[in-house]
Parts: sequence; structure tokens; C-alpha cells
Amino acid sequence: MATRIRWLGSALGACVIIAAVNIVASANAVGATATPIKHVVVIFQENESFDHYFATYPAALNPPNEPPFWAQPNTPSVNGIRGGLLTTNTNGFNPFRLDRSQAATCDQDHDYTPEQQAFDSGLMDKFPEFTGTGSTASSPCPDYGYGQNLVMGYYDGNTVTALWNYANHFAMNDNFFGTTFGPSTVGAINLISGQTNGASPANQSGDTVQGTIIGDPQPTGDACTTRDNAKMVTGKNIGDLLNAKRISWGFFQGGFDLTITNPDGSTGCNRTHTSTVTGTKKTDYIPHHQPFQYYASTANLNHTRPTSVAAIGGSDAANHQYDIHDFFDALARGNFPAVSILKAPGYQDGHPGYSDPLDEQNFVVSTINTLQKSPEWNSTVVFIAWDDSDGWYDHQMGPILSQSDTTADALTGQSSCGQRATTPAQGRCGYGPRQPLLVISPYAKANFVDHSVGDQSSIIRFIEDNWSLGRIGNGSFDAIAGSLHNMFNFSNASNNRLCLDPSTGEPTGCY
Repeated sequence: MATRIRWLGSALGACVIIAAVNIVASANAVGATATPIKHVVVIFQENESFDHYFATYPAALNPPNEPPFWAQPNTPSVNGIRGGLLTTNTNGFNPFRLDRSQAATCDQDHDYTPEQQAFDSGLMDKFPEFTGTGSTASSPCPDYGYGQNLVMGYYDGNTVTALWNYANHFAMNDNFFGTTFGPSTVGAINLISGQTNGASPANQSGDTVQGTIIGDPQPTGDACTTRDNAKMVTGKNIGDLLNAKRISWGFFQGGFDLTITNPDGSTGCNRTHTSTVTGTKKTDYIPHHQPFQYYASTANLNHTRPTSVAAIGGSDAANHQYDIHDFFDALARGNFPAVSILKAPGYQDGHPGYSDPLDEQNFVVSTINTLQKSPEWNSTVVFIAWDDSDGWYDHQMGPILSQSDTTADALTGQSSCGQRATTPAQGRCGYGPRQPLLVISPYAKANFVDHSVGDQSSIIRFIEDNWSLGRIGNGSFDAIAGSLHNMFNFSNASNNRLCLDPSTGEPTGCY
């Protein structure tokens, strides 16, 4: 890559040249890999349970005037909702289909304790009582007359059309779980470290318990932090491991660049978009969705800009933390980081209450269409995952591999998640709720449903194993995470590409 550098004719000038060359070299570093995958992209969305998006897959209702979904022949079934779960559900209210016209919904309760209470020792029968949320006079939202029973609703392939089409052509897992119970911050940190313990202050109502994050505190010192906060002060994350091997990487989040003015005139930390589906104005950047800001080693608290597009992915003042536009800028310039985690601007991240499946689809499809047209597609994998379940009903409980007995636990009784925990880190009851996981890649098995047990830290494990990074340690769940390799066929790459219409989710040509 050509780089213009002005010669200063001094030792200082030589240092400038060397520094610039090192930044570019670091930014382009992909390193030796254990598989043909040279680029991992994680599209990390918000707040969906597996049943909320895939309850009846691959059978969609296909009413008139909605994008249809017709499964390919021999499409495998999933562990979804059928039989008595649909007609005589033990929650006391049967699951029901939400129409495409009902894409905007109330946000459900997805806190650490209520989610455990909804699970009711594995009976999975207390969702309306503990996580269901409907419209109230003080907090009006679209519940379509269902009230707290809205939590039992699900979409099919006429609304989450793109996701169903991806599943039908690539690989999906129906046994993938949140690493622990809890909301967005918990899921985001589990994605990058598999370890939510080590926070300060140790006990903060609703946010931390015994040094473990269980809520949505904002990162201390972030220029956009607005409320109570807690800072991760110990341990490593996947960024630290990548840095040690000089592998290029970045976390790309909508709204992170504070120098931009949006079309609506908003700028800085207050950059906003208004969804045409929900009618809600939402800030693009949401601090507690940015997990690397909780670690001193990987934080960019002042949102410092990268020194150049060529430096994106490398080690400069931006410290691997960028805006979402930086990802597409770098990709267009041929500077594709080895590992990229993408977070949509708020209105497109899928979070009920201010976002929705249709705005989410627009972001996901536009991103994957762009990637499939890039020269590096034949060595790329895209993981589509979510940070938590939003409390939406899901009938399948995962294995409890981490027990806990803090005052916030309630899975198997008051202050109880299984038997008394033997590990020193408490407040990590898990696995938590089941969530979708999609793998899109030329090496993904086609029209395949994997039933292997995995969790959010399984994505860390894939990255660690692909680049021989080792494990994070210090109690990280990456040590026990299930492998995702069964979703791939690394011995036989296909030319499988599936470009979709961002609005309808229906197939189009990859032009």
C-alpha cells in the first residue's frame, strides 16, 4: 500500500517514517491461521431469544402482501415451538405470531434476576409474570393489547425474512446461549472476555454484585457516559490477546465518531436517527454497548480518531475503537482487519422499544451484501449473534455450568442458582437464555442446523483457536466454551453467496 511520507531530514524524521510504517503493517496484519478463515466479522445485535425469531422455522405463514419465505427441500427442523408448547403452553398464555406490521414492540424485562425467575428452575413457565412488559400510562409502548403476554410473541420468515434466508443457505445453531443471565453490558463483555467479574464498585444496586457486572452500568470515563457506572479493572479480553500477536482488529460502533454531524443536525455524543418503523429517536452511540471501554488496556475514552484509514485495525491513538463508518472506509481501501466486531447505530441494532427487526434487517443485509462483494469474501466468516434475549419467551433451558448464590440469584430459589458455587467469582449464573447464532461464509455448511452446545464465549474460542492466541484465563468461560467448528466444512469452500434486498430480505443478485 502506497503511503506518502514527508522526509524531515533528521533522526526525528526517520522515527516518524518508522512509526507510520509500523502502524500500516500492524493494521494489515492477519497472521497465520489454523483454518482458511483470515477475516472474522461479528455482527453483534440486541435482545432476541431464539424462539422469538425462529420459533416455527422453517414454516412461515406467508400471508398476502408480506415477503414470502419458502424453505429449500430437505431443510432441517430446529428445536422450536410446536405441539403442546403452541396450544397448551404452561405459561398460561400460548405463543403467538407477531405480524410484520407489528415489528415495533415494547421492550421486555431482561435483567439478571427476573430472567432467572421466568425460568422457574427449568420449568420455563413464568415469563409473563417476570419478564413480560406491556404498555402503561406512564410508559406507553406497542403491545397490541397483549399486555405482559406480549413476551410470548414470535416472528416468522415474513418479518425476519433475511435471517431465515441466511439460515436456509448457510449454517445456524439452535443450542447457543447467553454466557450468563442479564442484559446488554453482560452479553457484550461476555463476547470479548467471557468474564464479567472484576468490576468496581463491587456492589452497586442493579449493576454489580460481589464484583460482577449483572446490569447495564456505563463505562467510567467514556466521553458519552451519562449515568451510574462501573469499570472493569482486572483481567484481559480478546483484544489483548490479538495485540500480543500483532493481529489487526477493531470494534466498530455507530455514533463513536464525535466529529460527524448527522442529517438531523445532531452531533457529538448526541448523534441520533429516528426509525421510520418505531417513530423513536435514538442516539447512535450507546456507551454500555461498547465492552472494550470497560478495560483500561483497550479503552478509547475520548473517542480519539484513527490517524488514517490505513491505520484502522492497528495500534494508534484510536486503540482499535472506531465508528461503524470506519469499517466500511477501511474495507473499501483494502484494509480489512483480521477481526472486526460491528455494532449498529441504536435505531438499527434490533433492540425492542427503540429499534425493530426491519431496521435491524437493513443494517445486517447491507453489511453482508458489501462483504460478499469484497475480494476477501472467500476467506471471511460472519457470525450474527445477539447480546441478550430481552426476556422474550424461549422454551429451552441451557446447561448451568456456572452456579451462583448471590442475593441477585433466583433460578432455583431465593439467592440460588443451583447448588452453592465453588468458584470465587459469583453473579455469573449461566448459561443464560437461548439466542440465535448464524454463520455466513463460503466455508459454512449449507442449509445446516447445528445442535452442539455453545455460548457467546464460543466466538472468543473460535478467534483464539484460529490465530493460536491461547486462552484469556482468570475464570473466563472461553476455557469451557463449546466449539463452533461443526458449522463449517473447511475442506470444501463453496461459491455460495446470497445477496438480499435490505428492505424485504428477499434474494437479489450479487451485482
